[in-house]
Amino acid sequence: MNSTLLAVALSLVSAAAYACAAVAQERLASRVSGNGFLRLLGSGAWWSSVGLNASAALLHVAALKYGPLTLVQPLGALTLVAAVPLGARLAGRRVTRLEWRGTGLTLIGLGALLLTASGPAPEDTLTLTEALAVAGTTMAVIGVLSRPGTRPGLRHATASGFASGVASALTQTVTVAATDRSGPLLSPQVLVVAVLVAAFAVGGLALSQTAYRGGLGAPLAVVTLANPVAAAAIGLALLGERLQGGVAGFFLAAGGAAIAAYGVVVLTRSPGDEADVKVPSELSSELSPDLPSGLSPEDFMPSVPGQPEPAALHLSGR
Repeated sequence: MNSTLLAVALSLVSAAAYACAAVAQERLASRVSGNGFLRLLGSGAWWSSVGLNASAALLHVAALKYGPLTLVQPLGALTLVAAVPLGARLAGRRVTRLEWRGTGLTLIGLGALLLTASGPAPEDTLTLTEALAVAGTTMAVIGVLSRPGTRPGLRHATASGFASGVASALTQTVTVAATDRSGPLLSPQVLVVAVLVAAFAVGGLALSQTAYRGGLGAPLAVVTLANPVAAAAIGLALLGERLQGGVAGFFLAAGGAAIAAYGVVVLTRSPGDEADVKVPSELSSELSPDLPSGLSPEDFMPSVPGQPEPAALHLSGR
């Protein structure tokens, strides 16, 4: 198996693990509001989602060893493709036609990207100066997006995507540099960048947990789109990665990215399930007086012209 196929295979398994973790995080986030993050630390289910995220991250690191950022990062969109049907099943509903349409568009777009992004195993790495500059810029952007007072939602999801994308770019630098036998295993570059990777990975996890309080679809879609944008920008600008096929390859990649992005947006349009509004039993018992046998609160509703009058109104002499 060549390096490109191995990178794709590892990315697919990583995306599946990330999808399971995202669904678990969203279900936990829907039960916790306010400053409930500390409460999650005592939850076994939350730690299970952290374990899934860690496993997915390790597979992602391995994929980055064998494939360029412009190949590996777009495959992260498959996280949303897997998470939507999984979330639907856990919610007890069927995957809608709109969701299947979004899945198909995303897969078609990714297929076009794979044709242009496939390349040799990465060799270039970020210098220590470049890594610090990227980290500082990203931290400033994240600080603006997640400033105090900002409601949890798409801003936090965008910040999480940027953090994860930069963490992937820095991870590739650590992986390539650490396995390059021309230098020491634990060079200052490797150690400093590894610390930055850990910081961005933890920050991205916390930001995504906050973003999922508003639901799964839209925040996960924004994370999915922001992640490869940040990583690909670093790969193309600083790591010398190039798209295959020249000008034609560029337009094919741009078209594929547009189709995949549209597919992800379609996947965010969750079905409008109709839900019955129910009054809690405690409140219902307080609002409903003791009624004569055979009567219900509905019997006291005003009459409508042309309709039979409620029985309770007849009791009052009308």
